[in-house]
Amino acid sequence: MFFHIVLERKIQLHPRHFGPHLRDKLIAKVIQEVEGTCSGRHGFVVAVTNVSDVGKGLIRDGTGFVTFPVKYDCVVFRPFRGEILESVVTMVNKMGFFAEAGPVQIFVSNHLIPDDMEFQSGDVPCYATSDGLVKIQKDSEVRLKIVGTRVDVTEIFCIGTIKDDFLGLIGDPTAGG
Repeated sequence: MFFHIVLERKIQLHPRHFGPHLRDKLIAKVIQEVEGTCSGRHGFVVAVTNVSDVGKGLIRDGTGFVTFPVKYDCVVFRPFRGEILESVVTMVNKMGFFAEAGPVQIFVSNHLIPDDMEFQSGDVPCYATSDGLVKIQKDSEVRLKIVGTRVDVTEIFCIGTIKDDFLGLIGDPTAGG
């Protein structure tokens, strides 16, 4: 789920930033360019915790920009198959529901929802039990298990299930907080 790793990136800096605060400008630029991005290999970069090494800069011909190799420590978020996550439902339809756990979007198909829950359309579409005690609707909190992931270059998409022990609704938005 969360990992603390060391990554490297080449950062281009404009000549106007050269001076006594060069390292501070590089650190700020690394944080600006890297935090919140997703790489398929490592996952989502949550936070840069430390800039461990700034290499020697290489002047770009004709522009005056300098490219610095920068090594930095960061916390990344990467979901794996079989992992249990708590997430918030963002959309419910007859095919299933979408939920978000941080930056990851998870789809739970109606085939991966317990058999005693049925889709109910109306003002607030939801999956509910026949007695109405359990309702999964928009803004509900659910605990789910990831059964599959698809990793693209810029995003990670997951398929989840709540058809297992101790999975399902954990927070009801109609309960009033």
